[in-house]
Amino acid sequence: MDSLTNLLGGFATALTPTHLLLAALGVLLGTAIGVLPGIGPAMAVALLLPVTYGLEPTGAFIMFAGIYYGGMFGGSTTSILLNTPGESAAVVAAIDGNPMARAGRGAQALATAAIGHFVGGVIGTVLLVLLAPTVAALAVDIGAPDFFAIMVLAFIAVTSVLGASRVRGFASLLIGLAIGLVGLDEMTGQQRLTFGSLHLADGVDVVVVAVALFAVGESLWVAAHLRRKPHRPIPVGRAFLGREDFRRSWKPWLRGPLIGFPFGAVPAGGAEIPTFLSYVAEKRLSKHRDQFGKGAIEGVAGPEATASASAAGTLVSMLTLGLPTTAVAAVMLAAFQQYGIQPGPLLFEREPELVWGLIASLFVGLCLLLVLNLPLAPVWAKLLRIPRPYLYAGILFFAGVGAYAVNADIFDLLVMFVIGVLGFVMRRYGLPVLPAIIAVILGPAAEQQMRRALQLSDGSLTGLVNTPFSISVYAVVALLLAWPLVRRLTRGPTPPAGPSPEVERPKVDA
Repeated sequence: MDSLTNLLGGFATALTPTHLLLAALGVLLGTAIGVLPGIGPAMAVALLLPVTYGLEPTGAFIMFAGIYYGGMFGGSTTSILLNTPGESAAVVAAIDGNPMARAGRGAQALATAAIGHFVGGVIGTVLLVLLAPTVAALAVDIGAPDFFAIMVLAFIAVTSVLGASRVRGFASLLIGLAIGLVGLDEMTGQQRLTFGSLHLADGVDVVVVAVALFAVGESLWVAAHLRRKPHRPIPVGRAFLGREDFRRSWKPWLRGPLIGFPFGAVPAGGAEIPTFLSYVAEKRLSKHRDQFGKGAIEGVAGPEATASASAAGTLVSMLTLGLPTTAVAAVMLAAFQQYGIQPGPLLFEREPELVWGLIASLFVGLCLLLVLNLPLAPVWAKLLRIPRPYLYAGILFFAGVGAYAVNADIFDLLVMFVIGVLGFVMRRYGLPVLPAIIAVILGPAAEQQMRRALQLSDGSLTGLVNTPFSISVYAVVALLLAWPLVRRLTRGPTPPAGPSPEVERPKVDA
């Protein structure tokens, strides 16, 4: 009952004319940027982060909620129309969404994706309302060893499930931890990795790192692989669903959140894994298995609802524990820090108006997303005709403006382009970006909690594992690390495979 009362108060905050306008603006901007090739919701939030500098915190995060969901729908639009997913979570939508579009059913695919995002987001946000206060209440009693163990779990889990190999994932994690060490040691005041520069004494701002790795690194990568012939998007009419389409879609819409929300709420790397699991589940349960990969509407409905519910689940760990498990959550955590607000167990007590206004705005943003984007699908399709050189030149311009606006220091622009080149090199060698971003944000906090735990135990390493909770978390970490080896040992000898037809996979364009 307390949660419902607080949620009603949040709606009173979110439904003011100013906040409604900010939510609508966030949905439109997020969709417009997310629909462009190669730009997912993480880059959309990172690019638009400087736009909110002049806003008060509640209005800023209401706008972020709209950008978040708008960017997710935009990535799906690109995936369906161009077969070039704007983010990894939209890869699965291309498997059946693009064949539907090539068969002249692009409108139905977009409508299925939009309604799936709405249904999955609503169910996920309801679960967020019910579970977040309970998780926050339990987290109040968590001490320094427990927090450090949770952060280690976040590092290991996100690193293990992303990228082509674990080695590359850990390499990205170490790069992020090294960037997070730049600046003054909080306990001793000694300079670390500053190379004698006073500009680096305060460390590298997280916003600069996020914009550099996402926007600058992506733009350099696209420039290096720019194709001479641009993609031609498929024409799309009015988005609608017929009776048969609705009959085949409503069960996947409801099943998707049951898979997506739990994966989003735990440090498991975001929506990539649950969307693939949802696709496999729908294929097993469908009566039209032969259509999967050729334009089955269930292959769009289930994964899209899963992705949206997973996005709501990531907010549970971010708001209650201060742990970002996706790139978008990491950028939003940077936005919280920008306003001097630290997400964690006490956030619901210290900033109730902001938190419940943000949660209520998720419902408002989802409704606006559905109302605005169903009729605007042809407009978003036209945005895909912008020439790539103009598109990414504009991205670099806004990235530079955003980095300069953080501290009004030209040195930040130099740091941004250096880290942007680093992001390009990471893409060149297959290193995922997300572990680096999360390491930059959580690295200093993890170091602080570790040193605090060691101080309490007079320097004994047993101080890191002196609670039942931390021991349980480290057991999960050990399981994550050992699981590939166990699976390899328990797997029987595989029979020689005969020739099999190649399966066309969706292309993830830069």
